[in-house]
Amino acid sequence: MDRAGAGMCLSMGRKSNCTMARQIKLNGKELGVTRAIGFGLGVTGAELVERTKIEPEDLCDVLNTLLDIGYLEATSCKQRVGMHDYATEDFELNPSYVTELKAAMRR
Repeated sequence: MDRAGAGMCLSMGRKSNCTMARQIKLNGKELGVTRAIGFGLGVTGAELVERTKIEPEDLCDVLNTLLDIGYLEATSCKQRVGMHDYATEDFELNPSYVTELKAAMRR
């Protein structure tokens, strides 16, 4: 396997960590929800409605989209949330995407 395939590359004669950065593109509502959740502890769906002022139906759609893509995790490990259970569910950002999500928020 070559050095790039192993996650390493040469830069001016020194080894440096080269990762294949995933560029994440979020729409306005997805970005708002991601910012509202933050990178610390998770938040409930009810808190997200308060913080984002997004209608509950739209918020459920955004949450399900982010869950489907894998950027968001429900603490109960649900793959989808409905109108009847999103408010009490805790959501947090997937740690595997934190670096890319931070970069997406800066754009």
